[in-house]
Amino acid sequence: MPATLQTLATAARLAAPRSPAVIASAALLRPIARPSTPLARAAWTCAQPSLLLTKRAFHSSPASLHGGKGRPKPGEGVTLHFKRANGEIETVQANVGDDIVDVSWEYDLDIEAACEKSVACSTCHVILEEDVYDKLEEPDDDENDMLDLAFGLTDTSRLGCQVKVTKEMDGTTITLPSATRNLRVDGSKPTPH
Repeated sequence: MPATLQTLATAARLAAPRSPAVIASAALLRPIARPSTPLARAAWTCAQPSLLLTKRAFHSSPASLHGGKGRPKPGEGVTLHFKRANGEIETVQANVGDDIVDVSWEYDLDIEAACEKSVACSTCHVILEEDVYDKLEEPDDDENDMLDLAFGLTDTSRLGCQVKVTKEMDGTTITLPSATRNLRVDGSKPTPH
């Protein structure tokens, strides 16, 4: 290749945008002058270019699934029956690990959850069957405080935001109370985000 063409090719290559990896690999090809003083030589030995130019890989944790937030695949869900205040029963499929509020929002059932599951109200109050209630962990103090405010409290009342769906709940009936006590304006329902 004539010298002029070679100079043009080199100039074009140098003018092209480069990625950090290309720049780093080009830097490795250049000769590095070894320092002459003992102190500088020790520092140079510790800071080899291969260590300095190593590409750092950033990573992130995989997305954590906090409940299904959707309907289960056919045949894989837990069947729950929701009994409304008017006696009507609606049967739904839920994911294991979802809480009752997530299930109710997915199927547009009448569970308000005004505090958006922060255990600061009793608007997600549900009444469970006795055998299901007995299998659950005891409610904590915060939940008991909110249950004290619930309308129509029973011995098997729980906050729906605190009850996770399990395989053992398959076929259970969850009764929705006829009313809720809410400090927000009547008729206002928050939308899940």
